[in-house]
Amino acid sequence: MVSHLEMLSSSVHALGHTVDLLAVTDRNVDPRLHGGIELLNFVDAVLGGSASEISVARSALRSALGWEATVDAAGVIGNFEMMNRIADATGMPVGKGRRRTSADMIDRLGLARFDHVAED
Repeated sequence: MVSHLEMLSSSVHALGHTVDLLAVTDRNVDPRLHGGIELLNFVDAVLGGSASEISVARSALRSALGWEATVDAAGVIGNFEMMNRIADATGMPVGKGRRRTSADMIDRLGLARFDHVAED
């Protein structure tokens, strides 16, 4: 998850936007990204919602960002889920070097609570 958030942060900054990644783990925080709330709602629905919740969230995201962005978001969700499942299934923890370079983000977003970000 840490590397995914770093990729997202880098992509957003490369496009000249700002984003508050804390919104990923705290929905009281505004992501400061056009369509960010709709995107977060879509991710939540896809990862744990009913078919009707996914449909509502998909429609809201399509209204906010368009069909192409909605399809892209679905592809990204699928790819990240696949990568996370492979990492979790193989028991692959986040390495010490990655934890050191990402310590600030791990701490800020409270990611140390996940098993794949093991304590030393």
